[in-house]
Amino acid sequence: MLTAFARAFKTPDLRKKLLFTLAIIVLYRLGSHIPVPGVDYQNVQTCVDQASKGNNSLFGLVNMFSGGALLQITIFALGIMPYITASIILQLLTVVIPRLEALKKEGSAGTAKITQYTRYLTVALAVLQGTGLVATARSGALFSNCSVATEIVPNRSIFTTIVMVVTMTAGTAAVMWLGELITDRGIGNGMSILMFISIAAGFPGALWAIKESGKLAKGWIEFSTVILIGFVMVALVVFVEQAQRRIPVQYAKRMIGRRSYGGTSTYIPLKVNQAGVIPVIFASSLLYIPALIAQFSSGTSGWKTWIEQHFVKGDHPYYIATYFLLIVFFAFFYVAISFNPEEVADNMKKYGGFIPGIRAGRPTAEYLSYVLNRITWPGSLYLGLIALVPTMALAGFGGANQNFPFGGTSILIIVGVGLETVKQIESQLQQRNYEGFLR
Repeated sequence: MLTAFARAFKTPDLRKKLLFTLAIIVLYRLGSHIPVPGVDYQNVQTCVDQASKGNNSLFGLVNMFSGGALLQITIFALGIMPYITASIILQLLTVVIPRLEALKKEGSAGTAKITQYTRYLTVALAVLQGTGLVATARSGALFSNCSVATEIVPNRSIFTTIVMVVTMTAGTAAVMWLGELITDRGIGNGMSILMFISIAAGFPGALWAIKESGKLAKGWIEFSTVILIGFVMVALVVFVEQAQRRIPVQYAKRMIGRRSYGGTSTYIPLKVNQAGVIPVIFASSLLYIPALIAQFSSGTSGWKTWIEQHFVKGDHPYYIATYFLLIVFFAFFYVAISFNPEEVADNMKKYGGFIPGIRAGRPTAEYLSYVLNRITWPGSLYLGLIALVPTMALAGFGGANQNFPFGGTSILIIVGVGLETVKQIESQLQQRNYEGFLR
């Protein structure tokens, strides 16, 4: 990997793309530290320090995806979460709404139209989430254990509230634009790169907090143990993410005029983790709803007490079991809507392809569905274990919770984005340095 980056910097056009990507990253991190107008910055920092010591994790997932900008209420406080949510919603609606499914099949023109719909939905979600964040900050619920939580927004006029919401919405639109700039003129997928940077930005502070709270050799033993566990988990994730089930496909020869087409052999690569990190994000977001409702509800009812005891802390058995089952469920659900065996079988039949030993058409679709279900089981169990095991293993070091930056969700995202980015760099290097048959 380091060799690929070194060779990329020696290539002029790739060097420009890498430097452009780095410049966009710097702008993104700069915007994550500029506070929204109308916010008392000193009170925010006081509450952030108290929340880090108290390990308030209710908004931890969104805060992790925003690179810590959410709790600091900056112009990029919402980060890329509205875009991720909009993308997932459009992907789910593509299966339900025939119009979107037809657009998806139209090629680049249809994809551009769906992308435009995703942008509109991102702005709408940013307005809703920005309004919710401002209301939460004004009520003091953003930092429930902070002494100055209600003084974060001193001016509570309608004009100030509108300015804050508009600023956050504009910040989300700017983040979306920066991500598309990276995709068009930089290296890799822009949104994935920004997600990578947001999560990686929390690593140094989290690791140093573990060192500061450690008791063995001034915390260096705990620090080294966490680093070692992290490397082991990264190696395991890389191994499973690269694993795939290759289904051989043979194309029959066809004579068109005087030319012969087909007769080649290829394969369909089915990844063991076909769903990626989407099930983990779905499960985490769904588990936030009960805790969020309980926090905003008044009184001391029985159901509120039960939720606070069982579904707020990530180390409770009820939370762990529910989290694991939701990940397994969403893994099967997402694979079912993202991979259509019947469509793949029809395309193979249309171009004269077949799986050796399997008849074309419906038997091929049934075989693909059978193989997909078999490899989704270990993939979903792997996702559940990766999401829970690091958190449980690190629970003794710095009070790690389900949103600990060195936990399973962050490792899955960082390794996945890193692998895809390195593959793109290597492919572009191969295109520019391809020697051909004549040397």
